Amino acid sequence: MARRLAEFVTRRRRAVLIVAVLLALLGGATSTSLFGKLSAGGFDDPGAESGQAADLLEDTFGQSPPNLALLVTAADGVDGAAAAEAGTRLTESLAAEDGVRDVVSYWSSGQPQLRSADGDRALVLATIVGDDTEVNDRVGSLADAYGGDADGLTVEVGGYAAFSHELSEQSESDVVTGEMIVFPVTLIALVLVFGGIVAALLPLAVAAATSLLGMGLLWALAEVTSLSVFAANVVTLAGLGLAIDYSLLMVNRYREELAGERTVPEAIRATLGSAGRTIVFASLTVCIALATLILVPLPAIRSIGYAGVLTALLAAASSLVVLPALFAVLGRRVGTPRLRRRRTSAGDGFWHRLAMVVMRRPLPIATVVTAALLLLGAPFLGMKLGYLDERVMPESSEARHVATVIRSDFATGEQDALQVVAPSGMAEPGEYAERISLLGHVARVDTVTGSYADGASVAPPGPAHARFAAGDAVYLSVVPEPGTVEQTRELVGAVRAVDAPAETLVGGVAAVAEDADRSLLDMLPWALGAVGLAMVVLLFLLTGSVLLPFLALVLSTLSLSATFGAMVWIFQDGHLSGLFDFTVTGTTISTVPVMLFALAFGLAMDYQVFMLSRIREEYDRGASPTAAVALGLEKVGRIVTAAAVLISIVFLAFLVSDITLMKAFGVGLPLAVLIDATLIRGALLPATMRLLGGATWWAPAWARRLHARVGLRESADDQVPEWSAV
Repeated sequence: MARRLAEFVTRRRRAVLIVAVLLALLGGATSTSLFGKLSAGGFDDPGAESGQAADLLEDTFGQSPPNLALLVTAADGVDGAAAAEAGTRLTESLAAEDGVRDVVSYWSSGQPQLRSADGDRALVLATIVGDDTEVNDRVGSLADAYGGDADGLTVEVGGYAAFSHELSEQSESDVVTGEMIVFPVTLIALVLVFGGIVAALLPLAVAAATSLLGMGLLWALAEVTSLSVFAANVVTLAGLGLAIDYSLLMVNRYREELAGERTVPEAIRATLGSAGRTIVFASLTVCIALATLILVPLPAIRSIGYAGVLTALLAAASSLVVLPALFAVLGRRVGTPRLRRRRTSAGDGFWHRLAMVVMRRPLPIATVVTAALLLLGAPFLGMKLGYLDERVMPESSEARHVATVIRSDFATGEQDALQVVAPSGMAEPGEYAERISLLGHVARVDTVTGSYADGASVAPPGPAHARFAAGDAVYLSVVPEPGTVEQTRELVGAVRAVDAPAETLVGGVAAVAEDADRSLLDMLPWALGAVGLAMVVLLFLLTGSVLLPFLALVLSTLSLSATFGAMVWIFQDGHLSGLFDFTVTGTTISTVPVMLFALAFGLAMDYQVFMLSRIREEYDRGASPTAAVALGLEKVGRIVTAAAVLISIVFLAFLVSDITLMKAFGVGLPLAVLIDATLIRGALLPATMRLLGGATWWAPAWARRLHARVGLRESADDQVPEWSAV
C-alpha cells in the first residue's frame, strides 16, 4: 500500500497539490460563515431529568425558564415617576419583539424581588424562544437594540442567552488571535529544528491545509447536527499541532533516506513505508481517544469529539498525501542547507546516552519518577466538579456583571429558580410546596397548575394568586435566596430528596448542571474501558507484544494523573490565578477533565507509538532488548522532543483567550505533553522496558501467529542506512 501511494503521489504530484490547494481554499471560503452555525450551549443532557422537566414545562404550560435579563439602573431610583414610565415602555417594547415571550418586570408586576435592595436597579426578565442558534442570533440584535442609555435609564443585557452569545463571540476572536500568534512563532521554531526554511515551511503548509479543510468540513457538518463553538478551536489549534507532529516525523525520515543516498522516489517510498505507517497508527490512537467524547450525552462535548476525530484523520491524510507530493516537487532541496551526510556510530547522541544511563539504574529511577508523578497527581483526589457559568468570562463581560449584581443586590435569585414539574397532577401541592420552602436557601415557592386537556395559558408564577387543582399538571417554581452557584446546586439535591405525593421532575439551570455531571460520571467507566481495550488491541498490532500495550496504558495514566493534579492545584485551588488572570471558583469545570483526558491521552499514546514503533524496528533488525531501546530513542528522540515542544507552543495559544475554560487547555495540554516527553519517554519508559528485559516483547504462540498474520510493523523497505540528519 505504501509503495502504491508513493508511486501515485510521485507521478501525480502537481495534480495532488492543485486539488489540495483548491479544497483548502474551498474550506477557507465556507468557514467564513461557520461561526454563525455554531452554538455556545449544548452542555446539558437533553435526556436527563432536567431536560424532561424543561420539555414538560414547555409542552404543558407554554413556558420556559427566563434566559434574558435586563438590569436597569435609574440614577434617581426605579420608583420615580420618570423611571417608572420609561421602565414600563421598555417592558412593553420588549414584549412586542418577535421570538420573545413571558416578559415580566418590576414595573409591570410590582414584584419586590425584581427591585434591588437600594432601589437603584430593577429587572426585566424574558424568554427568547428557539434553538441555541436562533437564540444566539436573536439575543445579539436585542442587546444592540436595548443595551445602553436611554430615557434616563442604563440597561445592561445579561442572562444565559447573553452569556452564551458573549462566549461564542469570544471564542471566534480567540481562534483568529491564536492563529496570528502561533504561525510565526512556530515557523521560527521549525527553522531552528530543521536548520532550513524549505523544510520548516512544509509542516506549516500541511497544518494550514488541515485547518482549512477541517473548518470547511465542520461547516458541512453543522448543516446536519448541532456543533459547539469550541469545536472550531479544536479544528484550528489541534489540527495545527497534529499536522506539525506528523509532518516532523515524515520530514525527518525523508531527510534520513536522502542522506542514505536514495533517489527521491525511493526516499518517498521508504518514508511512507516507515514513518507513514507510524502516522497511521498514531492518528488512530488519537481518533480512539477523542471518539470517547462522542459517547458523552452532552451535545457540545459530542460535537468536540466529532471535530477531534475529523481533525486527526485530516492531519494524517494531509501528511501522507500532500507532504509526499511536496517532497516529489522539491526533491533534495528539503535536505538543504544543513543536511549532514556523515555516518554516525551507535551511541553518538544525547538520547542514546540518556537511555543507557537510565537503564543502568532502572529500579531507583523508575521509583523516583513514579513517586514524583504520584505527588504531582495528589491534588486530583480533591477535585470538585462545577458547571460552565458566567465566571469563566473576564470581569469586563456584561453578562457576568449582570449575574454578579443580581446575586449580590437582589433579595432572591429569580434567574436561578428551580422548576419542579408534576406531569400527572398532585393532590396536595400546597403541603408539598411548604415542605420545600423549609429547606435551607429557599426564598419562596410559587405553585402554578395547568391542564393537558384545555391547553390553558398560564401567567408566569408569582407569590400571589397561586392556583391549585387536583388532577391538573402542576409545577412549582423554587426561588433560592441570594447565594453562590454552588449553594444553588446543593439545593437541587435537597429538593429531589423531599418526599413528593406524586411523580416530579426537577429542572432549572442548577439541575442541568447536576444532571450533566452525573451523565459524565455515569459514562466515564464505559469510555475508559472502551478506549483502554481499543488501545491494547492497536498497540498489540503495532508491537506484537502482550505486555507493552498495558505498560503504555499505565505510563499514560501516570502522566495524566500528574496533569490533572496540577490543573486542580492551579485552577480549582487558584494558586496561579494572578499569573493566568482567571476567577477562582473552588471547582473544576466538569467538561475540562473529560476533554483534557481525550486530547492529552491521545497525544501521550501518539508519542508512545512514535517511540515503540522505532524501538520495534531496531529489535526486528536483531538488536538486543536494551540496545533496541537505546537505538530507537536515539533515532526518534530528538524529533519527538521537537514535536512535543512545537505542539506545546501551539496549545499555549489557548492562553490568549479570556475564557477560563480555554486557559485550562492552554495550561493542561502543554503540561501533559511535556511530562510525557521528559519524565515518561526520557526516564520511565526505558527504565521499565529494561526491567522487563526480554519479556518486553513476549507473546504466547497464538498471539505471535495472529500478529504475523494481521500485525503491522514499521519497516523502510529492508534496511535503513545508519545516517542521521539535522
